[in-house]
Amino acid sequence: MHFDMIRITVEDREGVVRKLDIPEEIDLNLMETLKTFDYDMRATCGGMALCADCHCKVINGGNDLPEPEEAELITLDARPDATASSRLACQLKVNPQIDGLHIKLMGYQ
Repeated sequence: MHFDMIRITVEDREGVVRKLDIPEEIDLNLMETLKTFDYDMRATCGGMALCADCHCKVINGGNDLPEPEEAELITLDARPDATASSRLACQLKVNPQIDGLHIKLMGYQ
């Protein structure tokens, strides 16, 4: 059986860059997926777009991402380090749209 992989690049808070191969059928959001790859994320709100622990900056490949919902925008607006390329990993589904994505983790550990 052959599964397609979604490939993303993640730069952690210390500047270490890893390329991740994620099975396409994983059915998780990006924050949950990063936790399965041993990235330390508090995720205080449990993926409800309220805490910004999973705040990340899109470096490259974000053109196909869905637009952020209002809750995500409100939470990011409260972050002094948020920019126009900021997203909450909990609000991004792992699917072929994120293939090629390059992010830098910004949120709290």
